[in-house]
Amino acid sequence: MSEWYEDPRERPPPLEVPHTELSGEALHGVIESFVLREGTDYGAHDVPHETKIAQVLRQLERGEAKILFDPVTETIDIVVKRGFKAPRGAD
Repeated sequence: MSEWYEDPRERPPPLEVPHTELSGEALHGVIESFVLREGTDYGAHDVPHETKIAQVLRQLERGEAKILFDPVTETIDIVVKRGFKAPRGAD
């Protein structure tokens, strides 16, 4: 069960997990979980599941996406760089 923080400033920030620190199997599992959560595509063309996984992997390799672990909820997520907000005090 996660802790309740009355003051959000007391909540520990998410931790970045370098994709290179995960085993191949763990990395594939994290990416697959992310891809499955993303929902249904409504684009002009269907994109195969394995293609989506490869696309996310390339984004991680290029530094366009990051893996974040939330110590409060004990969950992991992938965020694209433009959606990544650095913790307070980080420059």
